[in-house]
Amino acid sequence: MTEKKDLILIAGPCSAESQEQLIETAEGLAEGGLITYFRAGIWKPRSQPGFFEGVGEVGLEWMAEIRKAFGFSIITEVGNAAHAEKALKLGFDALWIGARTSVNPFYVQEIADALKGTDIPVFVKNPINPDLKLWLGSVERVEKVTKGEVFPIHRGFSLSGNSRFRNVPNWQIPIELHTLRPDLRLICDPSHIAGKRDYIFEVAQKAMDLNYSGLMIETHPNPHAAKSDAKQQITPERFWEGINNLFIRKNLPPDPQTLSQLKKHRESIDVFDQQLLELLAKRMEVSEEIGNLKNKTGISVLQPERWKSILETAHINGEAMGLSYAFIDQLFKAVHDESIDRQTKKVNY
Repeated sequence: MTEKKDLILIAGPCSAESQEQLIETAEGLAEGGLITYFRAGIWKPRSQPGFFEGVGEVGLEWMAEIRKAFGFSIITEVGNAAHAEKALKLGFDALWIGARTSVNPFYVQEIADALKGTDIPVFVKNPINPDLKLWLGSVERVEKVTKGEVFPIHRGFSLSGNSRFRNVPNWQIPIELHTLRPDLRLICDPSHIAGKRDYIFEVAQKAMDLNYSGLMIETHPNPHAAKSDAKQQITPERFWEGINNLFIRKNLPPDPQTLSQLKKHRESIDVFDQQLLELLAKRMEVSEEIGNLKNKTGISVLQPERWKSILETAHINGEAMGLSYAFIDQLFKAVHDESIDRQTKKVNY
């Protein structure tokens, strides 16, 4: 069971902007307790040129001074082998591989080769696209050549559709990762999932509810003036306030009475799951009949207005039943994709 005192806490600004900014952030974090790692981005991969892309190598030296002055272990992002070699040379205590890098096995392998034989912890963020095998593959590439622990970081996935979050969490993907590799200690990056500071600790609490081992949260002494990701950074004071208010659930075997109640509820869920599968199978049978009819009459398989009406009705009815917009959206889009697939198989070209 993870207790609050055992959490891996990674905090610091999105980007190292100046030595003074790093010192002010470190001072604020030091007042609230002991973090596991002080973080700052030295090289910042940006979607478009012309935006702040980090201070470069001088930032590594600033970080080394922070460690000397405050006793923090330090960590930064590396996007290629050269970054990793420079950070290792200055004695960084840990490194992380970002989402824009973990999406490319060639880049990850080059970084892994640069880290070969080292024993420092390496944190690997999920790729920007929701690909579990790609994420796990990045972790495994590092595991094969280093002696240190490798931690997956869940930072959400690129958005397709409506969401109040910057990157949709897709919690089922890290849950599946944990199922496949229960030995890996999972870290959550609620800053990048939320995209807005108001949601950071909502996401962090969800991670705690799912028994994550730690958090990476962007902190800045003056978030509104930050040169990158200003909307998702918080002050050190707010960081500690949020951490102290987190609720850590117990992961102990329940007492016999609770176990009996859980068993009863789980049996009910099993029944409902079976009914859901049977209903979905019947729905697909109807979809195939529609596909046959469209094939005979030459009607296009995709009917945008009909699909729009189905989705809008589902959102309205789902909300009335207490089901979230995002859940209904994902569920019905998955059902529609399967329906379209079955109908297209009925079409003779």
